Amino acid sequence: MNRRIALRTLAAMLVLALLPSCGFQPVYGPRQGMASPALAGLSQVNVAVIPERSGQLLRQALQDRLERGGANGVRLYELVIGSMVINQTSLAYRQDSNPTRIRIIASAAWSLVSLDAQRKVLSNGVARSTDGFNSLDLQFFYADLASEAAQRRLAEAVADQVALQLATYFNSQPTGS
Repeated sequence: MNRRIALRTLAAMLVLALLPSCGFQPVYGPRQGMASPALAGLSQVNVAVIPERSGQLLRQALQDRLERGGANGVRLYELVIGSMVINQTSLAYRQDSNPTRIRIIASAAWSLVSLDAQRKVLSNGVARSTDGFNSLDLQFFYADLASEAAQRRLAEAVADQVALQLATYFNSQPTGS
């Protein structure tokens, strides 16, 4: 048993040692001895106000993710999201035709805009996520809480996707900007 664990550990170390030679680089990791261009770029993004409650949740989640590298005060970019669109679909029904399982799909189209005089769109994309919750018999308060919790999870998941897409953009830039 110990031999098997030792072999697995050795194999994992070998794979990790070979990753840099194949071009693998962590998204948020440093490049060629310099600070991470992704973290530097993300910290320079201001998140514009997003309407509605789901938009507020998304904006808070984005601000948490974009300020990982530290808020240095200099904002060169603005992240513009019109709204976070949420669609609900009933998946399962009781005999009396009331739904028992609700699926929620959230999507947000975003644009990264420079804060100079031209306000040029530098990058854009769409982030989507799916979640769901159960709707129990005559438990209306529970259904409201479950729906709110699902919307929070969706905002977190969409924010993760947007932050990753932005980090990929900043890493692809030759000067990290």
